[in-house]
Amino acid sequence: MNSPRRFNPETRIVRWNGEDAPREIEADLCVVGAGISGATTALEAAKLGQKVVIVDAFPALGGQAVNSIIGTFCGLYRNGTHGYRFTYGVVDDMLAALEAEDALHYRHGPMTTVVHYNEIALSRWVERSIDAAGITPVVGATLREVTRDGGRITALRFVTRYGDVTVRAQGFADCSGDAALVYRAGFECREPEEPVYGSQQAVVEGIGDGEVPSREELNARIGEKAADYGLMRRNGLMFYFPGKDVAVLNMTHVETPLEPIEASRMGILGKEQVDRGIELLRDEFPQVFGDLRVRSYGFPGIRQTRWIRGRHHITTDEVRAGHRYDDAIARTAWPIELHNTPEDFIWDVFDEDHVHYVPLGAMLPPEADNIVAVGRCIDGDPAALSSVRVMGPCMAMARAAANALDLAGSGSVRQIDIRALQERVADNLERCDSVAP
Repeated sequence: MNSPRRFNPETRIVRWNGEDAPREIEADLCVVGAGISGATTALEAAKLGQKVVIVDAFPALGGQAVNSIIGTFCGLYRNGTHGYRFTYGVVDDMLAALEAEDALHYRHGPMTTVVHYNEIALSRWVERSIDAAGITPVVGATLREVTRDGGRITALRFVTRYGDVTVRAQGFADCSGDAALVYRAGFECREPEEPVYGSQQAVVEGIGDGEVPSREELNARIGEKAADYGLMRRNGLMFYFPGKDVAVLNMTHVETPLEPIEASRMGILGKEQVDRGIELLRDEFPQVFGDLRVRSYGFPGIRQTRWIRGRHHITTDEVRAGHRYDDAIARTAWPIELHNTPEDFIWDVFDEDHVHYVPLGAMLPPEADNIVAVGRCIDGDPAALSSVRVMGPCMAMARAAANALDLAGSGSVRQIDIRALQERVADNLERCDSVAP
């Protein structure tokens, strides 16, 4: 007979004394936001030998790419059925790791190549990579206070459920998606005059063995029946994984206000929209979707809310013209994809030879010396941003941000040698020899 395991039954009584003793961290770079933009920025900086801290309000790393279940890497490839890849760097490691786990699928569509991924595998890759690189993560942390000396940020204070954390660093990357760092620092930001709608994504399972409807057929049926089921959006799509009974569902629109009570409510309404969409699909396509069910709901997905006022404001005309800036640091060919109405969205596709660029100036607040914005909070008009905020160019911006801050050192990122930066990120501007399998 086994003897009972011993344990210590004693406890201690504690009481908060009304004072906080914040934990303080010193770093070369502090990255605010741990989505694909933030994780890539942190990993690229660690490769340069920098000591990095990455902070996120979610209780886990991965941001929307993982926790909102976006499910697709868009804007990574040139247009055409087998166009070459635009973005290199840390993304090489990521794609190789996901391929090794059979956790991604390259869909060669008539417009471009889109990469579907398993969000659990991506989540673990982000966590393992951050840990292996020696990067310090702080999750579940809300930015509360920014300390700056003129145009130079010196420290950030975050609030967590376990106490406050202060991060002091030489450089800062705003990968928050909402320009939280730039806004809290008191620098100018932009907000759209009309709302830009997000999507409530979900992983669904139970797809039958029959032929799944085409995107055109699915859109037509949703458009015809959406009102009967109380759906805001009148179109949508599903990202299928060949040979598996799962897909990522994207057929909802939800408002994404910058107001705490309404923002919280949208998470509930978004799930209700998913449930109604599932009901529609079951009824309209019973042979394939009769047993369809939700495996997991993501957090509400946000496309655009608030962004910086940068040294350069990307315009729709520049995107359509494929204008190449003197300080270009990233490229893509993703369409203008502006979700500015509840029912529908603008989808303006470019031809096979089209390329448009992201300038470093759109990532730099003109008053700041040691901040670079990355991802959906760079500067541009709403339609222009809709074509550069997808994950391919976001990862290219991240590589540029890490290198720009490394080149700046203790000086100003606004005064770096742009040619030196472009040499470091040359693959993301010129390389054209890698085609998806």
